[in-house]
Formats: sequence, C-alpha cells, structure tokens
Amino acid sequence: MAFHPGPVRVGIDVGGTFTDAVAVDARTFELLGQVKVPTSHDHEDGVAHGILEALEKLQAEVGGEVSFLAHGTTQATNALLEGDVATVGIAGIGTGFDAFATRRLSALGKTELAPGRRMPVRFAPVTDLAAAGDAVDDLAKQGAEVIVAVEPFSVDDPEGERAVTAAARERGVLATATHEITGLYGLTKRARTAVLNAGIMPRMVSTADLVEASVERAGITAPLMVVRGDGGVMSLPEMRRRPLLTALSGPAAGVAGALMGEKLSEGVFLETGGTSTDISVIRRGRVQVRHAHLGGHETYLPALDVRTVGVGGGSLIRFSGRAVTEVGPRSAHIAGLPYACFEPASALAGAKLVTVSPRPDDPADYVALELSGGRRCALTLTCAANALGVVPDDAYAHAEGESARLALEPLAAAMGATVDEAARAVLEQAVKPVRAVVDGLIAEYRLERPTLVGGGGGAASVTPFLGEKSLRDWRIAAHAEVISPLGAALALVRESVERIVPSPSNADILAVRTEAESAVVAQGADPAGVEVDVTVDPRRNLVRAVATGATELRTKDRSSTVDDLAIRAAVARSIGVRPGEVRELDGTAQHRVFGAKARRTGFLGRFAKPVEQVRVVDGEGVIRLHSTGSIVEHTDAGSAPARLATLADQHTRYGDGGSRAPAVWLLAGPKIADLSGVLDRDQLVALAGAEVKTRAADEPVVLILEDRR
Repeated sequence: MAFHPGPVRVGIDVGGTFTDAVAVDARTFELLGQVKVPTSHDHEDGVAHGILEALEKLQAEVGGEVSFLAHGTTQATNALLEGDVATVGIAGIGTGFDAFATRRLSALGKTELAPGRRMPVRFAPVTDLAAAGDAVDDLAKQGAEVIVAVEPFSVDDPEGERAVTAAARERGVLATATHEITGLYGLTKRARTAVLNAGIMPRMVSTADLVEASVERAGITAPLMVVRGDGGVMSLPEMRRRPLLTALSGPAAGVAGALMGEKLSEGVFLETGGTSTDISVIRRGRVQVRHAHLGGHETYLPALDVRTVGVGGGSLIRFSGRAVTEVGPRSAHIAGLPYACFEPASALAGAKLVTVSPRPDDPADYVALELSGGRRCALTLTCAANALGVVPDDAYAHAEGESARLALEPLAAAMGATVDEAARAVLEQAVKPVRAVVDGLIAEYRLERPTLVGGGGGAASVTPFLGEKSLRDWRIAAHAEVISPLGAALALVRESVERIVPSPSNADILAVRTEAESAVVAQGADPAGVEVDVTVDPRRNLVRAVATGATELRTKDRSSTVDDLAIRAAVARSIGVRPGEVRELDGTAQHRVFGAKARRTGFLGRFAKPVEQVRVVDGEGVIRLHSTGSIVEHTDAGSAPARLATLADQHTRYGDGGSRAPAVWLLAGPKIADLSGVLDRDQLVALAGAEVKTRAADEPVVLILEDRR
C-alpha cells in the first residue's frame, strides 16, 4: 500500500468498549483511514496502551507525517460518575471572616458523586503564608493526595493561593488553586469546581504521562491535544493543570465533527449510539456552551449544552400485548442479545415473539425473538427502521431488508398489523421523546431553518424518520460511525476566559480578549487564524472571551472551483426563498456575503414585513454566518473602527434598560469576528480596532450589523 505523501491529522476517541482512530488529510480533510481496537482498561498502561495500538495500526495503513494529534476520553467523566476520585485537601487561606468562609468549605465532602460515594475532603487552615508548608504537611498526614488552595477574592489577588501551591509542589504534592480554574466570584462554586478538578488530577496526570510516552514511542512529534467538554481541544500541559475541562467531553468530539467536518452552521446534531441519543445545538456556526452540573451542583466548568434521551439504535421495544408502548430505555447491549435484523434471513424463519426482562428488576414487557434451537435475539429500533426502509443503503446501521422485515413479522402479527404498520409504530414511539427535545432546543435557541444532522453508529435509526416527521432538512454525517474521532482530528484549540468586572472599561475588555487569544496561541494555535468572541453582560458584570484557533492555518486545497449555482441554492434554502432572489451583497478575499428579502421565522414573522436576511459563505462554499434584519457595509481596515462608530450610533436602541448597540460581525482576513455579545458602542469600537490592528490599512473589511429585537 502506498503511504499518504502529505501531512495528516489524527483523531482518537477512547470509548468504554472500543478505541477508534482516524487519519485525515491535513489540507483537504479527506478521511484516509480508520481503525478500531479494544479499549485497554485492564492493561498496566491503562487506556494509553490502546491508543498506542490504534496509532501503530493507523500508521501502518496510512503513513504520512502526523501534523496534529488529538484524543477524546471519557475517563474524567467516568471517574466522577463512579466516585473514583483522589482524597482532596483544602487549604483555607485567611483570618477572621475569611477563615470562617473557607472552613465552611469542608462541607464539600458531602457532595455525592455516586450512590454511597462522596467527595473525600480534608481541611487545614492557613493563617500565615510563611507557614503554608505546615498546612500542606498537615493535609498530607490526613491522607490528602492533592491540595486545593482556597482564598476568598483570590481572583483579584492570588498571592495567597500561589504561596500554598508553591509549597505543595516543592514537596512533590499535586496542587491546584481556585483562581487557576476560573476568574469568577462565588467562593463555594469556585472551590467546588477546583475540588472536583483536584479529585481527578492524579489519575489524569498519570494517564497523560503514559499517553505522551506512547505517542513518543510511535515516533510522533506533533503536539498532543485533548478534547475539552466545550467542543475544543487543549494542549497536554494544560490538561495536566485543569483535567476537569475534559469532563463531559463524550459528546463534544462528535459535535466538533458536525461543526468542522459537516460544516453545520445552523442546526441540531444528534449523536445516536446503541443506548441513547445526545442532542446538541450549533447556532450561527458556534456550539452552545453552559456551566455544567456535577455531583448535583452547578460548577464553573464550561461544557456543551447536551440533552440526552434514552433512545438509541439498540433500544428494545416494549409491548402491551396489543400496541407498542415505548422504545427503550433498555438496549440489546444491556440484555446481552444480538440485533435480529443482522441475522441471516434463514435463521429468522419461524421466529417466535417472547417477552424478556433485560435486567432482573426490569418490567417483563420488552420483546425479543426466540429462534429455532432456543437462541434469542433482540427486536430493536434499528430492526424497525430497516424494515420500514428508512435507513440509507450506505449507512452504518443498514441491514438486509429481508432480514429486517422477517424480524418484525412476529410483532406485526401480535398487533394485527402489517410489517410496515408495526415498524412505523415502533419508530413513532422512539422519536417522540427525541422530537420533544429537538423542538424545545430549536425554540430555546431561536434557530432559523435548522438542519438535523445524525452521527454515531445508530444515526440512521433515528434521524431519517425524525426528519420525515418534523418536515425538516436532515442528513446523515459522512462516516457517521467515526464522527467522534473525526471531530477530534478536526477540532480547534479553544480557551474560555471569564472575569467579573464592575463597569468594565474598554481596557478591561481588551485585556480579557488578549488573555484568551494568548492562551490558545500558547497552546500552539496559529495567531493569524485565531477568532475571539467577546460577550459583556452588564447585569452580571461578566466579561467572557472565547478564543478558537487551529494549530496551523488551515487552508483547504481549493483546486476545484466551488459551484456558484450550488452556493446560491444553499443560501436560498437557508433563507427560504428561490435562488433567483438571492443577491451577492459584498465580500472579501475569504468570504462572500449574500442576501435576500424574507420574513422572519416563527409565528409572528408571518405577519411582519420581509427583512434583509444575510448569509456569509466561506471559500469552501459553507455558510458560516446567519443574520436577520441586517445591513452590510463595505470599508477597509484603516477606516473600520470609525465607520462602525457612526453606524453603531445610528442603530443603537434605547429603552428602560438603557442603550443596546446593534449586534455586529466583522469580516477581516480569514476571520469572522463575532462581536454580537457586546451591547456598548464604545466597547464595540475598541474590539473592532483590536481585530483590524494587524491588517493593512487598505485591506477590505465588511461590517454586518443586526438591530436587536
């Protein structure tokens, strides 16, 4: 086999049963190869051994120079869910009221991670920073394996926390501090997040060391990255410092695959496995993130807003004797049964419908098939979808139609229905809870004509029928069964910085922006392509900057010209008009701006006047930005801040809550600067200046403004 001549990006997903790895061409993003090996939980090197095995097989199959390597793992999530964490020592810093406030944090030991498993917490006071080492020694004697330095208001002055962590590290003890985790106030929540981070630190650091050694043994010198829970990746040194950021990252790589691989800019991503479906939103080309709940309490951990429904490709069917009552939550995997539709048709002849309890305490109304010789197999959602013929021929979940229909015959007979009617009844029950969540997310995030994209091995068992029922555009992601490692391979370096700043000045906001940008550059992101989204919430005095960037400026090979008619058709479909109504409004060397007059989506939109709907398309023909009721202004880098100031003055709205500047996006070079989270006119102008300061003064820049409703 001829090895790939160019650089490749490698993504690895460490699952509970299997470790999947893929190689992607670094220029075209074409999938070059994929391998699957058992996850090596029981090996002396842990999951690192499986990663090495997957890498060696992938290199043997594809070759090429690895320019980027990222892996996702559920290890942090599993450790927290199972309560398998280290004993944490809290060093409470301060005197007087500060001492009282930190001593109360010993109650974090009551946090229940799993039934009967609480967070093991020890406490020692630090009233004199010169004696910080004594507190560390005291905690070590109490059995603490990792130290958390906690001081009220350390986000303003971290000197005390730094003294404690320095004393711990001098003694060879792992340590973290609350100011290293977040810049937000709220002592209890900040400390809770730091304690959870510390609880998984020893295991995660050990795994990181083993993975790094495995990668070196494989001869790979590319930077090793780890998938975060918010859909980006971070460097290995950063993971050692803040391993909690990898928690809840199970669905994150799949969403990154939909965002980068499928180029989804407005829609809902459904990752369907054998037991459940994870549902998440991509809005205006951005994943949606919130602070996660762990151990029953809110933390400052940024994670994707993912809703999980207990319906998957292997979900079993519940039957009352007359009708299908529910699909799931138990699956064929739990019952230990193979899928009936993947049996040869000859084995299914004369099969009998029987009822089973997947687990001893489960109800006995789940149905299965008993074959000749007494062997049993599961009647699943995948069987019904194949029987109805809604699974595409090239889908991972595709089964022979004859086998699938034979599998459904006993159920159809018991229902007094045809096979098609029985299959449709199963699918109706299965997608009902999924559709409720999807519809709720679409309304909550106000998505405009969203596309449903299915990923995961069970994607075709849910997404096609859901698309048909909801009358929404849908598609199955290319290589859906490896969407998670693909997402890891394509993901961008990400960093989120949050600060509480009362009445922030322009300098305050620019400082937070610079901190986020510098953090991703320090982790290997190419400065030329870093995008920073800034949000300022005056009600909470919150300034948030989220920076994303690639480890190399990724310029896809565009030797084949993107079809202009196809671009206009995609824009027209996104807006809901005919292609002939689409006009090209403006553009730069990297982006084209299209528009058309159309009514807003939603009930009230039907009665309103049409407004300008704008779509920004990148050089690959992908819609990167949706905006409604917009104006588009052409300028250059030297004039952009002043021109934005004038336009912002014209479009700022005033009300009882004060002034609200328009939502603004700025197209400059390869970046789309999202300034829509900023409400203040002066702050907008300052951020625009930061975006264009490195551009040539005469370089074209496009401003897009949207009046806030």
